[in-house]
Amino acid sequence: MAATLARHHDTPPFADHKDLHNVIDATQLGDVPWQCFSAQYSGERPEVVPPWMDDEFEVWFRDPRAMAHNILANPAYKDEINYVPFREYDASDDTRRWKDFMSGDWAWQQADTISEIPETHGSSLVPIILGSDKTTVSVGTGNNEYYPLYASIGNVRNNVRRAHRDALVIIGFLAIPKTDKKHAKDDVFHIFHRQLFHSSLSTILSSLKPVMTTYEVVRCGDGHFRRVIYSLGPYIADYEEQLVLSCVVKHWCPKCIAVRTDLDSGGIYRRREHTDFLIDELHADILWDEYGLIGDLVPFTNDFPRADIHELLSFDLLHQLIKGAFKDHLVDWVAKYLKAVHGTKRSEEIMSDIDHRVAAVASFSGLRRFPQGRNFKQWTGDDSKALMKVFLLAIEGHVPQDMVRAFRALLEFCYLVRHNVVTEDTLNQIQDALCRFHQYRKIFDVVHIKAVKEPWRWSSRHNALGQMLVTNQRLDKLAASRLNPDDARNPEDIPATSLPRHPGKLHVFNSAAATFYAPSDPSGIGGMRRKHIRACPLWRNEYPRNDCIFINTGSDAEGMRGLEVARVICFFSFNHNWEVYPCALIHWFEKIGDDPDENTGMWMVAPSFHEDGSKNIAVIHIETIFRAAHLIPIYGSKYIPHTLKFYHSLDTFHSFYVNKYADHHAFEIAF
Repeated sequence: MAATLARHHDTPPFADHKDLHNVIDATQLGDVPWQCFSAQYSGERPEVVPPWMDDEFEVWFRDPRAMAHNILANPAYKDEINYVPFREYDASDDTRRWKDFMSGDWAWQQADTISEIPETHGSSLVPIILGSDKTTVSVGTGNNEYYPLYASIGNVRNNVRRAHRDALVIIGFLAIPKTDKKHAKDDVFHIFHRQLFHSSLSTILSSLKPVMTTYEVVRCGDGHFRRVIYSLGPYIADYEEQLVLSCVVKHWCPKCIAVRTDLDSGGIYRRREHTDFLIDELHADILWDEYGLIGDLVPFTNDFPRADIHELLSFDLLHQLIKGAFKDHLVDWVAKYLKAVHGTKRSEEIMSDIDHRVAAVASFSGLRRFPQGRNFKQWTGDDSKALMKVFLLAIEGHVPQDMVRAFRALLEFCYLVRHNVVTEDTLNQIQDALCRFHQYRKIFDVVHIKAVKEPWRWSSRHNALGQMLVTNQRLDKLAASRLNPDDARNPEDIPATSLPRHPGKLHVFNSAAATFYAPSDPSGIGGMRRKHIRACPLWRNEYPRNDCIFINTGSDAEGMRGLEVARVICFFSFNHNWEVYPCALIHWFEKIGDDPDENTGMWMVAPSFHEDGSKNIAVIHIETIFRAAHLIPIYGSKYIPHTLKFYHSLDTFHSFYVNKYADHHAFEIAF
């Protein structure tokens, strides 16, 4: 770099890292300064005062109203914001469709309410979506915990959020009161801990309260000025945090008053008015025992108009389903089932083989590998999301079919609720998946990274919070000022080997990139996603890699009935009559059966061979390739060799499942 600058008689844009930080700090775009307030216990004190009662607890925050102004005024979002609620219908059958937040019933009902008030009539609704998640950022030793608070606005369309275009911002770090073991279980400390949480949220959001009943005029990204009125929107939290938010006792439902010993029986929905009435009329012991309410606490939503915490609670897909239902329950249940049925030694052998199966899964672009299987100490959210895509087929053959079906039902539920567009039919499928999960799970009864962890790791670890706040503020400013250059990638030529004869030159490539519309997955603002397909004789100087693909046959049939599967031997192009033909040499796979497997819900395929045993290969135009496909071997009930490597899988096994859980787009096409 220095030699290049010297050759061009140029100087670096920044003298050093301090100069770079000074320039970022001077930037006004996206600047919302951090503020701080302290809180302390102010209630009755016993004769011997616990140390936590004398402690002051700091809460750092940024003005959520200023945050909303920045998002609304961002020109990058000018075509990606809904200023009014709407209802969308399919013109072909008049059924309802839901896509972005403002297409939902809640936003419609809120708009109806504010339209009836003279002071707010004609204003655009801006829902404030919140979320928080206490997280540990310790690496190796220590116990460094932080409690970040995130916010967004409901007007921004889903494709912006999934493109990670800074429509979700961090607006606070909540306090985490701690005390010694002697007082850690005191009821007074627990009440203070929870009420500090609520009072902190109320203080942080206080700047929004005046503009929840009287409109303000703001400048929007399209250059127009609009009247806006704010409302507290959904609060995304896992179950433990939902209990704190709703002031509900553990093991009770924060959304309804179903009895804690029989949650499946259902009950009427909790409402703010009903809860307030019960607290006014009943003794605290009755509230706790019969309604699961903590009468000494007041939810922060009681300080704001049109806000009911029981209505606003929204479950956390990552922590409650992916890490909760999948990792903490189903995966553990499999281990417990195997131990109960086969004993300790035999169950450990089976679990070891399951790990080997997971490790033997072939590479796939964007899919994490697990060289040691699922046997790692600390699971992150990304670990759980990646493992659930391959674990189902690793346990098949070792567990009863109903266990496989329970896993399948959970996976389908997780993927369906993440659809970019939810239709009435999707809702029916979601309900069906939920019912199947509850049906099949009975067999078991028989026997924050970017905003918290990375800034912490970048800090000196000494008084890290202040450094984390500065880092987040700098990241916001950079995001507001950034440009997005095109990421052009040129494939590399490789020696041509074993290719059909051609009188002219053949240009052989290691990879190709498939670009397709996949708005349910992390993608660009327009919903487009790119996946690389490899056909490399020596991938990373270790082993050959030849990926599998979906091929569009031109059929009008839906799902896998209109697609074929093949494995790419190589990509190449040639010139003929002054026209370039990009092609792929492929080995066809053929479907096993006319329908997906009834247990896993996945199609099965096998490599296709001619009668003389030679591979059924073909040359196809690259435009017939839809995207990459991920295949997982049909392991059966036998153990696999410990020496088998993941890059041998496609050559070793004779039949495979088409993994529709590789990503959300695959789930939507491989049915």
